[in-house]
Amino acid sequence: MVVLKMEYEVKVTRKGQTTIPAALRRKYNITEGSRLLVVDAGQGIFMKPLLKTSDLAGSGSDYATPEEMKKLLDKLREEDL
Repeated sequence: MVVLKMEYEVKVTRKGQTTIPAALRRKYNITEGSRLLVVDAGQGIFMKPLLKTSDLAGSGSDYATPEEMKKLLDKLREEDL
């Protein structure tokens, strides 16, 4: 298995901000308001896009109908009270 590494050089501002290169934003669907998980990996920093709620749409379709999912969610909400 060959792992390709793409390297980009970015600049950090006084406020600690940087710009994620456009190619990576497109590749990982990172848009304004996207949330990233930032991990201290010991030898560097790792950033990973977090799933958006919209990314989960339809993810349970193999397990239940929308009506069954709604009933389950209602039940779980009741248990939280």
